[in-house]
Amino acid sequence: MTDDHALRAAFRRGDSDSVRQSASEQLVAARRIGDRPGEIEALYALSRVALRDNKLPAAVDAAQEALDVARKAGDRALEERPLHVLAAVARLSGDHARAKALYEASISLNRELGNVTHVHTEHHNLALTELHLGNIDRARALITENEERVRRGGLDDFVPYLGLASAALALADEDPRRAARMIGFTERAFAGLNQVPDPDDARELAALRDRVADVLDADAVQTEFSVGAEWSATDAFGGIWPGRSS
Repeated sequence: MTDDHALRAAFRRGDSDSVRQSASEQLVAARRIGDRPGEIEALYALSRVALRDNKLPAAVDAAQEALDVARKAGDRALEERPLHVLAAVARLSGDHARAKALYEASISLNRELGNVTHVHTEHHNLALTELHLGNIDRARALITENEERVRRGGLDDFVPYLGLASAALALADEDPRRAARMIGFTERAFAGLNQVPDPDDARELAALRDRVADVLDADAVQTEFSVGAEWSATDAFGGIWPGRSS
């Protein structure tokens, strides 16, 4: 069987071909021996690659199939990752009301299961969804809560996502220069971790770049990107940050 951690790490690195091949092999093997967790993990991986390829119907099919397998197994814990992907598909499709409902359902399930890290991740996704819905105060509260959790826990892997959320919030606050700096910070932070954003966040980041370019001239955009790329977490968010992000 494929190591699920290795499969997810390959996805975070952006190695979609490796994920697609390994997940396809895992799916066949899991079905042969009746390994439902392995089957669901493989379908989850394939759905995420489909998201990255912007093949939303394929992503829905794989995630829904995984959710059906989980429900037949009667194990609520197995429903969590498929639900996460279905929420991401709704977000990428522009159905932010549905995305919000699905993220809230995912948060509730992860709380029930004690998955603290996944609760945090879904709060990030919910914050960006709230911004799309125009709920700026709610988004600001979620982003502030996430900053504190990341800061207290020394969760370096989440720092780039804080940068992305802060860039989106800065644009909502009509501060395109700060948004541009946070984009520069975010892109450097991902590179520093040898990671690429998840598909829905990659789309958000690209859209933020375009919006900044619409309101600032090209020289200003590049200057602000460069400034942000040199920022530490303390520069970006203030306060004291532990670990290499400070």
